[in-house]
Amino acid sequence: MQTHITTTPFGRRPMTLAMMASQVAANAMPEGASVQKWHVFKSIREAKDLIGATDRSLAILNALLSFHRDTELSAEGELVVWPSNEQLMARSNGMPATTLRRHLAVLVDCGLIIRRDSPNGKRFARKGRGGQIEQAYGFDLSPIVARAGEFAELAETVQTEKRAYKTARERLTLLRRDIVKMIDAGIEEGVPGNWGKMTRTYQAIIGRLPRTAPRQLLEDICEDLDLLWIEIRDVLESFTKTQNPDANESHSGRHIQNSNPDSISESESGLGDQEEAGGSAAENDNLHSLPKRELPLGIVLDACGNWRELAKDGEIRNWRDFLAAAEVARPMLGVSPSAWREACEALGERQAAITLAAIYQRADQINSAGGYLRSLTDRARDGKFSAWPMVMALLRAKLDAEKAAAQTRGAPPDDGDKREGRLEVSEALLRSLRRPKS
Repeated sequence: MQTHITTTPFGRRPMTLAMMASQVAANAMPEGASVQKWHVFKSIREAKDLIGATDRSLAILNALLSFHRDTELSAEGELVVWPSNEQLMARSNGMPATTLRRHLAVLVDCGLIIRRDSPNGKRFARKGRGGQIEQAYGFDLSPIVARAGEFAELAETVQTEKRAYKTARERLTLLRRDIVKMIDAGIEEGVPGNWGKMTRTYQAIIGRLPRTAPRQLLEDICEDLDLLWIEIRDVLESFTKTQNPDANESHSGRHIQNSNPDSISESESGLGDQEEAGGSAAENDNLHSLPKRELPLGIVLDACGNWRELAKDGEIRNWRDFLAAAEVARPMLGVSPSAWREACEALGERQAAITLAAIYQRADQINSAGGYLRSLTDRARDGKFSAWPMVMALLRAKLDAEKAAAQTRGAPPDDGDKREGRLEVSEALLRSLRRPKS
């Protein structure tokens, strides 16, 4: 008994080395071998570039597998399927006949299937008297069973490469962010150094980065950026060490005093004439000697890390995002529209937002954020308030907390990977701001 399925003849095809290799692999398939066809197909799909397959050819392979009724492909079972071209095209999302033939050839060349041609080039199955298939002509799926282990290893290789590429991209992003931030900090604070040369070096390294870069190139660029990162860090650390430790320590005490909740409560109550920067006459004089330039955004975010949680996507990329977060924080802190309007008029919108961010950072220590902001607004009108001391006090407290945590763990305060916290930059800024005026 013979069952025919009409197909378009493919004609005689020459035997290629790929076909011979596939047949050798299929013949070497151990007895009793079986695999889950969709598990193997997943591995083939992940490793398609290494195998040499295409998306179109895998769509055809998916269709061929669907014609095998069982989910398991076994060496003991029938592994030849014989769908017509029309059936294959229908299950391959209406693929044209010419495209179908081309990508069937790709599957054969990749060693994923074997052609089992009949004498007349058509695909069909010959059944015995009991209805069992005695002979089938079509596409043999046995290479999928024989090479299942190979495909799994190739898929793992691809996944390993993807993880390595992702790691290299993340490292590149961190290095670029840290280097730009440290260069900006060095220039802003007047740290002695050839910042122009360092900037040009950084731009030259990044200029080698194409739109789509292979992993090896990413790692090479990261190595060069890492050397530049170390050079810039050493310049900032050397500048920090040249400062007078005794003067810095006494000056730091006044900022630490400012972070005391009791000090804040006095400001909120409007008791006395104690100034925000510390309350002493020396501190009042220091207000007039503060830098006139704007606080860098990165430094403000270092000090007011909680501010990021108010951003729409948890990330503040520019001052526009920073000011937008202020509109979220104001009602949360109970600051009235009139108090906020007066603060913006006295301080300017950006400085008012920085002040609000500092208040938000220490919200658990402030009884009335609205009253506190009004008090600071009044001081600003008299020229007795600046956002700089507030930000510096928060940075100082953050640095002290990091050092205390390191000592608790038994590690030296200055050890560890400084790229994580990047507090070495904040320390340099703090010390440079505190050096005595000549």
